[in-house]
Amino acid sequence: MVHRHGVSERPAFDSGLHACCPRCGAKTLFRNFVAFADRCSGCGLDYRQFNVGDGPVVFLTLGIGALITALALWVEFTFEPGLLIHILLWVPLTAALTVGFLRIGKGWLLALEYRNRAGEGRIAEDP
Repeated sequence: MVHRHGVSERPAFDSGLHACCPRCGAKTLFRNFVAFADRCSGCGLDYRQFNVGDGPVVFLTLGIGALITALALWVEFTFEPGLLIHILLWVPLTAALTVGFLRIGKGWLLALEYRNRAGEGRIAEDP
């Protein structure tokens, strides 16, 4: 584990899975289901400095979309249900999986930003 600020850091995936601060491990990452808290009450890490944006939703939509598409094709070729059955089965399942994994994805990407010291790119000026 990487040590910074004298505190043992958690693995990035653990931060997302357990909603823990990537620096100290306190369960302070979210203030509600998917909104980040402003800062960690344990170590004071300011979560507002991180910007995960739409990254988690994009990754989840692509990954879950590929899985659902493969399952829908298998169901279609195996059972040949009507279009209504596909709509009733896959639309709610896709939405539930995406929303269900959103919290984990957001926490994971925030922890990766923290761990890799990610920030906006800047061009160095010549002296």
